[in-house]
Amino acid sequence: MKISVIVTLKKEVLDPQGKIINQTINNMGIVGISSVKQGKYFDIEVDNNNPEKTRKTINEICEKLLVNSVIEDYKIISN
Repeated sequence: MKISVIVTLKKEVLDPQGKIINQTINNMGIVGISSVKQGKYFDIEVDNNNPEKTRKTINEICEKLLVNSVIEDYKIISN
């Protein structure tokens, strides 16, 4: 089973990298982009066909390793 995890900064956290990317896009002459938020993306292969157990395991991995819960949120997507 393949799981994707998307980690992004919380809305209230300053994102200097996202701001620089947004400024660069504007400097390239591309219009219509009002903001950019950077984040992390993980693909995780799980040798388990039990969705409930898999979600619990992935949550544990996120909370203990992948995500700084003070400044980041995450979303789990089953593929």
